Amino acid sequence: MTQKTSAEHSPAAFYNADALPPVQTRRERLSAYSIDELNPVSSRSAEWRFTPLDRIDKLTSGERDGSEIPAVFDITGAASVAHVPLSDPLVGRCGRPEDVASALAWQETANALIITASAQDTSEVWVTRDAVGITPRSGHTVIDIAPFAKTTIVFDNRGDALLSENVEIHVGESAEVVVVNLQQWNHNAVHLASHFCRVAANASLIHAVITLGGGVVRINPNAHLAENAASATLLGLYTADAASHIESQVFVNHDAPHTVSRVSYKGALRGAGARTVWIGDVLIGREATGTDSYEQNRNLILAEGARADSVPNLEIETGDIVGAGHASATGRFDDEQLFYLRSRGITEHEARQLVVRGFLNEVLAMVPVPRVQALVHDALDEALEEITV
Repeated sequence: MTQKTSAEHSPAAFYNADALPPVQTRRERLSAYSIDELNPVSSRSAEWRFTPLDRIDKLTSGERDGSEIPAVFDITGAASVAHVPLSDPLVGRCGRPEDVASALAWQETANALIITASAQDTSEVWVTRDAVGITPRSGHTVIDIAPFAKTTIVFDNRGDALLSENVEIHVGESAEVVVVNLQQWNHNAVHLASHFCRVAANASLIHAVITLGGGVVRINPNAHLAENAASATLLGLYTADAASHIESQVFVNHDAPHTVSRVSYKGALRGAGARTVWIGDVLIGREATGTDSYEQNRNLILAEGARADSVPNLEIETGDIVGAGHASATGRFDDEQLFYLRSRGITEHEARQLVVRGFLNEVLAMVPVPRVQALVHDALDEALEEITV
């Protein structure tokens, strides 16, 4: 039998020697284009402690294809799409990578997809990506919204994928923007994404992440409310089966007066071994007087062995705010709800479906895109049939 040395038993041996010291506030988190300046990919790094690293290693090491990601565009209104080098001045205005996967994708992508919405125009762009494939890939998208524009942009992701990408959303003054990310990937797909949003004065952003399929889906939105009276609504809806790991690390940075944010993520874990992770960080800076902020995450456990981690965090650097709060809850079916429905002649299986649909519809109703709502309703019909009694 091999005996451990005293060094192996020392406190230092417990920690990853390569990891940088943990930050004490969200503002201090590392951001850089070089992976050498970021925490390593390790289960002891704050950025990766919940993520199944063995399932994403092809996106955090080795090489990735940085060519343009195949996509089909359906455009109405005066919006346009184009590809530009990452040296273009439109790239890099909304944020910098905070983890190795994001930094590698930034380095390796050849050209960025630019989606532009013109000023004082109403437009919609539907982006279908169903041919990403199983080759490790990296990508970069910039959504550039002109002042006073009104636009809706939907990413409809399907099929196989092994994709790491960065998305920048630049919302001009007084613009109204809806960005929906709909994941209906195959069971083995891996999708890592960092979304950097900058919202200007009097502008509003609705950012929705709807995940109905995929093996590992980790989408981290970062909303910077940079100017007076900017607002952001960050929505999440997800269902996780037995093979799924769905993760969201949400950050809202109130950096100007009279800004408003609402964060609402809800999920149903319907398979044994399903895993979801939600981390919600809200920072109200010293200049963000008059801020109004609230975040919540709620999870419904539908199967034995499923696990939901929920970590809300709130930092306030000024006492002059309208309000700030957070909530988190994870639980199983409400027996009283089931009893009420069954007493009205509804079978237990149908009652469970109604409870789950009502639970998730609160978020779906806040996504103002009828076509997305219809797609999600159809997908939920299929998914909820698998709920066991």
